[in-house]
Amino acid sequence: MKTIKSIFSLKPFLVFIFSVLIVSCSDDDTPNKVRYTDKPGKPNLLVPANNEECEVGEVFDDTAIVTFNWDASSDTEKYNFEITNLITGNVILNIGSPTNSLQVELLRGYPYSWTVTARNSGQEITESDTWKFYLAGDGESNFVPFPASLLSPSQGSDVTPSDGKVTLEWISSDADGDEVTYTVFADSVDGNQEVPEEWQGISETSLDIDVEPNTIYYWHVETSDGINISVSPTYTFKTTSD
Repeated sequence: MKTIKSIFSLKPFLVFIFSVLIVSCSDDDTPNKVRYTDKPGKPNLLVPANNEECEVGEVFDDTAIVTFNWDASSDTEKYNFEITNLITGNVILNIGSPTNSLQVELLRGYPYSWTVTARNSGQEITESDTWKFYLAGDGESNFVPFPASLLSPSQGSDVTPSDGKVTLEWISSDADGDEVTYTVFADSVDGNQEVPEEWQGISETSLDIDVEPNTIYYWHVETSDGINISVSPTYTFKTTSD
């Protein structure tokens, strides 16, 4: 079990990457090394639980130790671990872990996502699902909702409008189980222009918007639980001719 300590900058969207590289001996130095021909199995994430507040170990003022566990996958030698602060965009990487458990010190009061990639000596890798959790701070009675995950159109995709419209789709959740509403931003300038009233405070997770052909659009979604607001990344797509 190893502990990775990271102090995040609180400047929004600034990404720092902290990597722990574990270097193994070469194949020539390990005569009994297994040569894998099968693709690694898919890691099954266990804790922290998906879309819930997580339990923590030792607490240090504004940070806490979080233990991550996942099932050991078949035909796997090592795991790459990645955790992302969904508000600041900060990323922690652990590359080449030989175990299926890690402890990480994280800032409290933020939502996070995490994923694990299985590796062996072969050419292929297998990624786990991506789970999200909330790490509560002192005295919190309401948690920031998870930022929406944008589903369609995907980042950088070409989209053919239907009757001059494109459907935007996304998903989101809240660790408290609060009802959430969404405000959708979509335009051909930067994704931050003023939006129509009917795009604000909606409960659906899809929206049809009018578009022009052969135009690049920027879009993102703000999620609100009535108290806190989270903001998704901004995606782009390009419309084609009908």
